[in-house]
Amino acid sequence: MAESVHMLAALKRQIASLDRGVADRISVRRPIGHDAIDRALGGGLGGGRVHELFGAVEEEGAAAGLALLFASNAAGDTAPMLWLRTAASGRAGGFAYGPGLAALGIDPERLLVGMMADEAMLLRTAVDALRQPALGALLIELRGPAPLLDLTASRRLALAAEGSGVTAFMLRIGAEPGPSAADTRWRVAAAPSLPLPGEAPGMSAFALTLLRQRAGPDGMEWRLRWDSEKGVFGDAGDERDDDKAVGGTGRAERGTALSGALVSISAARSAADRAA
Repeated sequence: MAESVHMLAALKRQIASLDRGVADRISVRRPIGHDAIDRALGGGLGGGRVHELFGAVEEEGAAAGLALLFASNAAGDTAPMLWLRTAASGRAGGFAYGPGLAALGIDPERLLVGMMADEAMLLRTAVDALRQPALGALLIELRGPAPLLDLTASRRLALAAEGSGVTAFMLRIGAEPGPSAADTRWRVAAAPSLPLPGEAPGMSAFALTLLRQRAGPDGMEWRLRWDSEKGVFGDAGDERDDDKAVGGTGRAERGTALSGALVSISAARSAADRAA
């Protein structure tokens, strides 16, 4: 217990030491760069709000990848991001892989990772982190039902985010939606990704469903691909045309797929096993 308190205090000091001149983001909508989604959201994801992303256990790589891309977009070009996890989450899902982050266009040096002893400590730390306006974005990972994340806890997080302008992304692995104060709620899975010329791995692709938003339509679905070199989202369906342009192999029509975004590697499995 004493070790957990010491860890929490150290993390608070690190956050408090960051440059405080990076935010004025309250109520600002930040486009994610995909026209159809930004239109559905009324201009983009709301800043200073909480957004939930749900992924099945077998889809946690895709869900974590998209959550990190959203967080990086919300944080801007220089502000740091914080990823809060429990020790159990690290053991179950593996740890952030630097080259994988870089492949998504995310600078690993901008990402702080806080490993909390348990869910209660994680939620307390999340509220404290959201009160630090120097933080660019916060990623909060919870696995399974997470009984401590009730409506009261969710509102506490939302109020802290609104007060500072820091945008929070709740990464819910193996969970089902329940009562929440989140501004938007999404379901994420990996989508087929075609190999690039020379059989290089294809771009990260996501199947995304907008389950709910507080002030706007929901129920829409998209298939996205992430171009890390250009730093933009496109429609995964566009890869049919790209495939024909590089030689007309017809892979899009045959449905040959590579894995979607994978940003964590299990300590017990190789990268090749994980990608498979």
